[in-house]
Amino acid sequence: MSTIVFFDSGTEPRLAELGGKCASLVSMTAAGMPVPPGFAVTTTAYDTFVESSALRSEIANRLGEIDVDDVACIDRVSADIRAQIESRPVPEQLQHDLVEAYAALQEQMGGELPVAVRSSATAEDLPDASFAGQQDTYLWLLGLTAVCEHIRRCWASLYTSRAITYRLKNDIPEDDLSMAVAVQKMVNARAAGVAMTLDPPTGDRSKIVVDASYGVGEMVVSGEVTPDNIMLDKVMLSVVRERIGDKHAELVPDPSSRQLVEREVSQDLRSTRCLTDDQLVAVATLAKKAEKHYGCPQDIEWAIDADLPDGANLLLLQSRPETVHSSGEQKKPSTTPACGNLMSGITASLLGNKH
Repeated sequence: MSTIVFFDSGTEPRLAELGGKCASLVSMTAAGMPVPPGFAVTTTAYDTFVESSALRSEIANRLGEIDVDDVACIDRVSADIRAQIESRPVPEQLQHDLVEAYAALQEQMGGELPVAVRSSATAEDLPDASFAGQQDTYLWLLGLTAVCEHIRRCWASLYTSRAITYRLKNDIPEDDLSMAVAVQKMVNARAAGVAMTLDPPTGDRSKIVVDASYGVGEMVVSGEVTPDNIMLDKVMLSVVRERIGDKHAELVPDPSSRQLVEREVSQDLRSTRCLTDDQLVAVATLAKKAEKHYGCPQDIEWAIDADLPDGANLLLLQSRPETVHSSGEQKKPSTTPACGNLMSGITASLLGNKH
């Protein structure tokens, strides 16, 4: 199996090779959705690194010492494992593969541009486990050295305290656990956010709910800002309800420091919806396409790229299955089919079967 897979390579999006996030990005690219270009550093690369560093048994031994109720112990083991992963040498062939892939991506983008480096564990973004946020994402990275360093940090983030605890409490086995990493063109987001193809509190699949704010979407995902919250009818794409959020700050690129910085949003922009009517409909339409592609309610991340022309600037950054209502946990019967009845669709997609 290859150590590098480009999103547009036509490769089957296999979960075991690409992890949840990268499998989704490969699948959506193949379906013609507007995914920023990039490549996956596959689980083969991570497994090769772990085996060459003789880390497999060492990690297993350290995890075996853990008491799930002892937070200090978990933190100590996590720190030790991550330090080992970040310090062991990477095999020369793998280094060579990364250099070639990064150069090819920069050429595809038309010059050296910033990228995002995003973890893609084999145990995340699954139909029955909402694993989002358990590993790390790094934004606005420039240069091969920074990218390689943060790929290693993503590998190490497989063993954050929160990820270890999550797996222990949800009985997710460590045996075949692995990590792929997405290296993807960074979007210069004018506005960004998330959208769900149902109403989260009720599970009503006749609605789409969009959260949107200015700048890069990390502040929405992390809950650092109160975004605009708009509910639309899924068929008519008309606004059913909207609440204008405060949106007090945004993450934007700073050319002088060559990194993202937090900037205060002016009062007039705070009180204004950050999406036009056309942009809102475009986001909802994109979410519907993701749901149709996977055959299951989706939770997508999107952004409007300030560097692209209007009408071609809405990009899909990620799509994962909605898990609370989809897993059949709602207590009242729904008038629409439960996503649990449609699990075979997304599972087939993630495993690389055509549908």
